[in-house]
Amino acid sequence: MKKNAVKIAMYLNYFVFAILLNSVGIVILKSQANYGVDELQASILEAFKDLPIAIVSFLIASFLPRIGYKKAMLIGLALVSVACVNMYFGNSFGTAKVLFATVGVSFALIKVSIYSLIGTITENQKEHNSLMSSIEGVFMIGIALAYFLFPAFNSDINPDSWLNVYWLLAGLSLVSFGFLFFTKFENQTEIPGANLIDDFAQMFKLFAQLLTIVFVISAFLFVMIEQGIMSWLPTFNSKVLHLPQNISIMMASILAITLAAGRLLAGVITKKINWIWVLSFCVIMAMLLVVFLLPKTIGLEVKEINSLSDIPLIGFAFPLIGLFIAPIYPLLNSVVLSALPKKMHSSMTGLIVVFSALGGTIGSRIIGYLFKNEGPENAFFYTLIPMSLLLVSFFILKKLTSKI
Repeated sequence: MKKNAVKIAMYLNYFVFAILLNSVGIVILKSQANYGVDELQASILEAFKDLPIAIVSFLIASFLPRIGYKKAMLIGLALVSVACVNMYFGNSFGTAKVLFATVGVSFALIKVSIYSLIGTITENQKEHNSLMSSIEGVFMIGIALAYFLFPAFNSDINPDSWLNVYWLLAGLSLVSFGFLFFTKFENQTEIPGANLIDDFAQMFKLFAQLLTIVFVISAFLFVMIEQGIMSWLPTFNSKVLHLPQNISIMMASILAITLAAGRLLAGVITKKINWIWVLSFCVIMAMLLVVFLLPKTIGLEVKEINSLSDIPLIGFAFPLIGLFIAPIYPLLNSVVLSALPKKMHSSMTGLIVVFSALGGTIGSRIIGYLFKNEGPENAFFYTLIPMSLLLVSFFILKKLTSKI
């Protein structure tokens, strides 16, 4: 296997899906403006994205190596190319549901394949940790690009002009498909034959371990926080800071940029500092930002805003939370996967994706409910609850992994 070519293919696939997956916050905002749905109705898009990820990951994770990681990723890329074109022509809330359901199914194939491949092309925990953080960092760069890409196609004159972005996304998916198609993979990632009963038994046996239970709860809590904030930040910017729609979307890119920076830095920092102290510091800092900075954005008197330079500095402060929550997900994944035999990585990745998807869906629904019933200015304060639980889970995981 040519490791560098495989890494490039992994980066490119993750980059494309970063844009597609995390455009959900933008489409939630667009659906309220263009398709006449309210906050709670719009939040269902997160479920259409995440539930297929959870279901497909559970069904295919344990025997995906038998299908072949390359074939699985090619199928995923082909599906989203068609879904993007369909979104352009469909132009409805129903079509948006179909789009995110397709993206969810496809991302399950992509993520399980990539996470499993990391274990086959790295030699030790440090390499695994570094590559995992880098890939997740590239994912965040894709998210940041989405917040500029969609507004670039937006027009106040034509409310449907933003749909043209899906032609570009379909093209990027096909480019990624072509590069992956010509990338050589070793046959060791494809295992002939399949006993589905044994495969599911192995996954359930893995789930019975205390380490796995604590870990999937941690992953669930983190994604609940991250997706809840990320999906609703454009709406927060629009309704609390009273920013124009395009600027609300672009402002949300600050969160994605800080997430990318945090994950890329984490790969360097954890080579010198134990992961438990890095993650503990990060979650405490995130909690402090919610407690002390978020209140300052509420009731902010904003004058007429025509560009990013017109926004008061305090308006840029809350998205900095991304810098501190960023290292949590890749480091947790790396710590647990590194503690398991490589043959179990695919099954464990399936559980990671399932509970991450559930966390994203529930997190977005909860924030959507809070936006509607508690007010958009209060919704994000409730993230302090899962943050506190997450801090406790770090020390339990440290104790369990030190025994392996």
